[in-house]
Amino acid sequence: GLELSHCVGPNSLGPAVPWRSGGACKMKRVRTVFKPEQLERLEQEFLKQQYMVGTERVDLAATLHLTETQVKVWFQNRRIKWRKQSMEQKAAKLSQFGVIQPATADSTDIKDQEEDTVDVEL
Repeated sequence: GLELSHCVGPNSLGPAVPWRSGGACKMKRVRTVFKPEQLERLEQEFLKQQYMVGTERVDLAATLHLTETQVKVWFQNRRIKWRKQSMEQKAAKLSQFGVIQPATADSTDIKDQEEDTVDVEL
């Protein structure tokens, strides 16, 4: 399930503070911490295929005792990391040969995707 902490105020040690006066509290989701065994299996599956969909995702989630959404988001985030690493390796190879790579739309797109990284669990 979705784990939420109590109302979040400007001072985490202080009392709970409503998000808006008279409104509901702003809830902060607790970040998923994967076990080493889960990460190892997720990485193994990612090496086989970068996209996990349908029954494969459902089965993997059940095997790892995770939700389907947790597996889906892990794969989304891992693909972004993989693309970033690929771009860095490409830039390193070009710099070895003295080729200076100007900032391209592709590198900007990767940065934008990183900012859109989702870490959600249901």
